[in-house]
Amino acid sequence: MRRFPSKFRLFKCLVLVAALTSFVVADAEAKDKRHHRPARTHRAALVDSGARYADLVIEAGTGRILHAVNADQLRHPASLTKMMTLYVAFQALESGRVKIDQRLPVSNNAASQSPSKLGLRAGQTIRVGDAILGLVTESANDAAVVLAEGLGGSEDRFAEMMTRQARALGMKRTVFRNPSGLPDPEQVTTAHDMALLGYALVRHYPQFYPYFSNEQFSYAGATHRNHNHLMERYDGMDGIKTGYIRASGFNLVASAVRGNTRLIGVVFGGRSAVSRDNQMAELLDQGFAAAPEAGRIIQAHYAPDEAQGDGDDIADRNYIALPAKVAMVFPPFSAAPAPAPSSSVRATAPAAVLASPSVAAAPVASVTNWGLQVGAYNDDAVGRQALAAMARNMPDLVGRSDQILQKVTSGDGAVVYRARFMGMEQRAARAICAAMVKRGQNCLVVAPEQVQAN
Repeated sequence: MRRFPSKFRLFKCLVLVAALTSFVVADAEAKDKRHHRPARTHRAALVDSGARYADLVIEAGTGRILHAVNADQLRHPASLTKMMTLYVAFQALESGRVKIDQRLPVSNNAASQSPSKLGLRAGQTIRVGDAILGLVTESANDAAVVLAEGLGGSEDRFAEMMTRQARALGMKRTVFRNPSGLPDPEQVTTAHDMALLGYALVRHYPQFYPYFSNEQFSYAGATHRNHNHLMERYDGMDGIKTGYIRASGFNLVASAVRGNTRLIGVVFGGRSAVSRDNQMAELLDQGFAAAPEAGRIIQAHYAPDEAQGDGDDIADRNYIALPAKVAMVFPPFSAAPAPAPSSSVRATAPAAVLASPSVAAAPVASVTNWGLQVGAYNDDAVGRQALAAMARNMPDLVGRSDQILQKVTSGDGAVVYRARFMGMEQRAARAICAAMVKRGQNCLVVAPEQVQAN
């Protein structure tokens, strides 16, 4: 009986010594690892983020690649899908197919969508403008379906339109199956393709792009804050869109401008919203630092995937081909107004020029009264936004020109607002218009006599 306590005490001592030894060794190993651990880099972050990670940063003015990791590998877009939903909606607004204040019906299908959502109820209606803001801020799936059904007739038909538009923009590997980004194994894209779409939203629809900078949106008594919180703390960022589903991780397409340089950044597969935002901020910081150094690529890493290769991988290039603006043919929709392009409008009364702090009065015809018409809109507020956005996004081209918004009434009583930059010499107007076309912006040269005639 006396030996048992003695052996027990001896056993306890051995266990204690072993535990202390293990602790000391583990602590020494940890200190050694911390001492020899390299500084955290993008590549370390990529390893942490796992196989879903991809990124791309381009200079929007040239398409020059500043950073690329797995940029051509397939990923799930999640709510980045709504960027294309909005692109198609902006096209419909510009063509006159729908108006910003037009109300669209909410179907049972739209109302039954999973969150995030505005909480729309079947049978009610919502303004096109409110639906757009719902997508931009709350990333509302119910509002996305309302736009899809209103413009395409059904989700499936609209998804087909989205995919066709993607091909027209050069998005070779993107397939859309719904307008919201809710999980679908066949809905795929790449960082490369999303950079093209981000560029297209900025350059093709500068009159609507400011929607993405809205920090919040109030609807039906509720306030919805923009999910893109990086805009709140990153200098120069003015959009674009966040996204998350389990299959994709945390995604972000962002656009930021400093001076005359605009960058488009894409991050897929973040572990959290915060880590994704921090990664984007670091990528953009490096991009802005490298942008003045022509031809420099910060990092390009591509993990080959034989199932996806098409001989046009981004790792083999220093630039990507920036997409031109291509008009879409919408299916018949009797509730929408007929398109009213400026070329078909003939004034029946003297044109009225809308005066506002941001819109100048009509200038007197002279040799320096040439200009450019960059759009015709059925909403004067949208026209003003278009002029202001283009002046901000293309200061080297039209920053010093007079912004003119001209109201014209057609023979059937329809009203359009012509957005123009005036006060140029003929040669300058033609050169600037050519440069704008190269950047994906449509424009028409306006002669002095045309100003007086219409």
